[in-house]
Amino acid sequence: MQSLPQAAGRAGLGGLALLLLLRALPAAGPRTLPLGLDAYMPVPDENPLTPEKAALGRKLFFDPLLSGDGSLSCSTCHVPRLGFTDGKSLAVGIGGRKGKRRTPRLVNRGYGRSFFWDGRAATLEEQVVQPIGNPLEMDANLEEVVRRLNARPGYAAAFGKVFGRPPDTDGVRYALASYVRTILSGNSPYDRYIAGEMEALTPAQRRGLEIFRGKANCAVCHLGPNLTDEEFHNTGAGLRSPGARDKGRVNVTADPVDTGAFKTPTLREVAATGPYMHDGSLATLEEVIEFYDRGGEPNSNLSPEIQRLGLTSGEKSDLLAFLKALSGEVREGP
Repeated sequence: MQSLPQAAGRAGLGGLALLLLLRALPAAGPRTLPLGLDAYMPVPDENPLTPEKAALGRKLFFDPLLSGDGSLSCSTCHVPRLGFTDGKSLAVGIGGRKGKRRTPRLVNRGYGRSFFWDGRAATLEEQVVQPIGNPLEMDANLEEVVRRLNARPGYAAAFGKVFGRPPDTDGVRYALASYVRTILSGNSPYDRYIAGEMEALTPAQRRGLEIFRGKANCAVCHLGPNLTDEEFHNTGAGLRSPGARDKGRVNVTADPVDTGAFKTPTLREVAATGPYMHDGSLATLEEVIEFYDRGGEPNSNLSPEIQRLGLTSGEKSDLLAFLKALSGEVREGP
């Protein structure tokens, strides 16, 4: 069993919430966040992060009770060993129904500013319950899910302990969002190199890092501790796929400038989380590098950051080696 300090560290508490919790703990120090992550994680005032709440959210995350026919759970599509994605080109929901986009990985989503490929959810609390009601995903009625939870004595007791009331829709979304905030990736060779361990990256990976920051211009969008700008860009991805009519962010904002724009994903654990792009149209990282080297897919709304790169075969090889250095330690749960 983990100690409370370990649980606090693994839950990824940040800022004032962490300080307040630590003041109530024995003198032993907490387990730290994985190396390379921001020490501050934004947590809404109405849903403070606690180990007990994250534990309840974890139980819900892995329970098929949340789906309409009880055949799949959140973890069916967000598989821990696959960086909390599913390895499929398009999400597959209840009854084998295919979604329109790839399942995004959940690592470090606690640092996110908006959610889904098109950013239609502003908070994790909004995001975590949308798949439950989506007919292409879990196809369940959230109120019916709450009735099921209330009929389970174990859940009724757990919600009572965490929230002081029986299971309800707010409790479900608060608990699930709390658990997702504990899914963290860091301590990669890249992080250790940045921290001063010069031998953490091979010579090829160090050359790849320079290409990533320079000639390939990857860092203009993949930046910061989580290697994403949390913004939306049109790279032309998907224009040749069967889902080419997916217009992305414009469906949320109705602003023509957002046509074909999709969220920049984190690059953490990228080597283990293919296929790639919002529609899973690129099977390997080698294909991704080739896609960007030729300047994406031309279209009338292509983001200005997307330009032909002119990488040599050696530079492509070094860049691939660096991307593999972004896989590290994945933690989850309280």
